[in-house]
Amino acid sequence: MTAGTAAVWVGVMLVGGVGSVLRFLVDRAIGRRMARTFPLGTLTVNVSGAALLGFVAGLALPRDAALLAGTAFVGAYTTFSTWMLETQRLGEERQLATAFVNIALSVTLGMGAALLGQWIAEQL
Repeated sequence: MTAGTAAVWVGVMLVGGVGSVLRFLVDRAIGRRMARTFPLGTLTVNVSGAALLGFVAGLALPRDAALLAGTAFVGAYTTFSTWMLETQRLGEERQLATAFVNIALSVTLGMGAALLGQWIAEQL
C-alpha cells in the first residue's frame, strides 16, 4: 500500500464517518418534527443525497476526490437499507398505499434531485 493509497483509505473512513453522522442528525431532526406515519427523514436524506451525488458526478472530479465525495460521504449519508426496511414495515402494517407512495416518491424525487444536482454542477 502506497502513502497515497493509505491517505485515501483514511479519508474514506473519516469522510464516511461524517456522512453517517450527518444522516443520523438529519433523519432524527426531521423525525422529531413530523408525524411518524411516513418515513420523511429517510426520504429527505436520500433525495438530498441523490442531489449531492448528481452534483459530484457533474463536477467530473479526479478519481480519488470522487471516491471521497461520492462513495465515502454520499454513500454513508444515504441509506437504501433503511428505506427498504421502512417500506417493508409499512407493508407489514397494511399501509400499502403509504408504502407505494414511499417507493414512488423516493425514486421520482431521487432521480429529479440527481439530475438537478448534475445540472447545477455543469453550470459552474
